[in-house]
Amino acid sequence: METAEFLHALDREGRLLAAAAEIAGTDAKVPTCPQWQVRDLLRHTGTVHRWATAIVADGLTAPRPLPDEPELDGAELVAWYRESHRRLVETLAGAPADLDCWTFHPAPCPSPLTFWTRRQAHETAVHRYDAETSRGGPASPVSAGFAADGVEELLRGLHARARSRVRTDRPRVLRVRAVDAGSEAVWTVRLSDRPPVTSRNADGDADAELTGTAEQLYLALWNRAPVPNVTGDRALAALWRESSGI
Repeated sequence: METAEFLHALDREGRLLAAAAEIAGTDAKVPTCPQWQVRDLLRHTGTVHRWATAIVADGLTAPRPLPDEPELDGAELVAWYRESHRRLVETLAGAPADLDCWTFHPAPCPSPLTFWTRRQAHETAVHRYDAETSRGGPASPVSAGFAADGVEELLRGLHARARSRVRTDRPRVLRVRAVDAGSEAVWTVRLSDRPPVTSRNADGDADAELTGTAEQLYLALWNRAPVPNVTGDRALAALWRESSGI
């Protein structure tokens, strides 16, 4: 996907998130994050938006701590989130293509600007889904292309970092296959006592395979929905659910 496509997705997902949160109310529970209410979801996501905005706007080449979350609630909190999201979208839209700034995971990406637009698009899409589960009713769909990219970023980016807790005491292989996103939408995840190593192929045998639509896998790998289909050692699917939280 191109940077402009990620920006469009970020804009859409943030608007949907705010609308769902407004309907649900900030007291509502978040079924996909049982420890949260909608106020926690808005405070977290808006704070991450402002953090990313500062990194891009200031061209920071080293990490900066997340700012403190606001004490706002109710309608004021929803308005604050909308403003946080608007600032992020406008900052990314106005940033130079050759932006040089800090990034934090190794998933293949053509530039820091694409990195941050992509990362915030997926951050917002996952939390939009959270907000919509709080609101009730059907969730907004995720396109196969965007969902497959999200699987790619999660497996080859976020879980390639040392902080990933998905580990096994002996080498195991997990395969992830999206059935609706083209023949290349398959990943081989090699598990060990070190961070997972993922390649985008179907090389070799696998101990277990997760299959489904790209959207189903996207939500399942982010622990927002059940894994659609598992063949082989189901314990690896259980391991993912128990240890992959970010």
